[in-house]
Amino acid sequence: MDLSRRRLGLTDMETTPVGFGAWAAGGSGWAFSWGPQGDELSIAAIHRALELGVNWIDTAAVYGLGHSEEVVARALGGIAPGDRPYVFTKCGLVWDDSDHGREPQEVGRPESIRRELEASLRRLRMERVDLYQMHWPAEDGTPLEEYRGCLLDLKREGKVRWVGLSNHDRLQLEAAERLGHVNSLQPPFSMIRREAAAEIIPWCREHNTGVIVYSPMQAGLLTGAFSWDRAASLSPDDWRSRDPGFQGTGLAHNLELAEALRPIALRHGGTVAAVAVAWTLSWPGVTGAIVGARSPGQVDGWVGAGTMQLTPRDLEEISKAAVGTGGGRSDPVETGLRGGTRRCPT
Repeated sequence: MDLSRRRLGLTDMETTPVGFGAWAAGGSGWAFSWGPQGDELSIAAIHRALELGVNWIDTAAVYGLGHSEEVVARALGGIAPGDRPYVFTKCGLVWDDSDHGREPQEVGRPESIRRELEASLRRLRMERVDLYQMHWPAEDGTPLEEYRGCLLDLKREGKVRWVGLSNHDRLQLEAAERLGHVNSLQPPFSMIRREAAAEIIPWCREHNTGVIVYSPMQAGLLTGAFSWDRAASLSPDDWRSRDPGFQGTGLAHNLELAEALRPIALRHGGTVAAVAVAWTLSWPGVTGAIVGARSPGQVDGWVGAGTMQLTPRDLEEISKAAVGTGGGRSDPVETGLRGGTRRCPT
């Protein structure tokens, strides 16, 4: 597949519109697991994405408490360094090795970040990562200026290629920008969860900050393959089994919205999943979307978003569907709207 490439912020990286998200590859046994996941299936999914032209992978130290990074390393093990995709990972979420079920803590101390980077490099079998991101604002009392300064130091030292932020708001972005240009931001963004459109994405566009959105299919709800039965059968180890968007009225509205995307998918000869991802890519200021997959078939389902061009008619239909399902108007013109404020685990 011939995927175009977009420059990420002011970096020298030209990235495809869709990237492979390796959250689920972390497997089970931690607070925000997606339930059991076979490593070989994850590796096959990564290989399929690369085969179809995807040129970046997004993971994090906390995914599977290090396991996702190890799976990514195995998937890339036979690829020459000059041919491998960009690898992005994250720091700042620290877990308790004596209690893997406990939620990770948001830590910003520079000594912790440096330890986390060394551990990530060992797991990834790399000398440096292409993009190193602060996963969440620190909640251990470390000022933003301190952990942001540490990230910039790591870049100057050549230990990481570029640094970015994830899950930071506009005021935090402005504070970070005063220390040095913010080249990338990773916010949650989908037809269901749209608050990033109000301030964050416009700010990034104005400041030449690349935006790689996560959960564009809202953790599977907008794939067109989710159902009441699937929600009921989620493993207790799957974080979605505890999420209100996968229960009751919330689930009913979300599935109705996904079904409304089907005629648009048919017009484009694509899938509901591809339409959901393409919608996020249609927003001015969005550089790319991180899309997860647990099998090669799931990659096939969404990779078409990288070439799909939604029309004004498509966008209007999506807006009307959002209104009809209780989600409020939602399109790339109406950028002042907010979606839900529920905190997503990643």
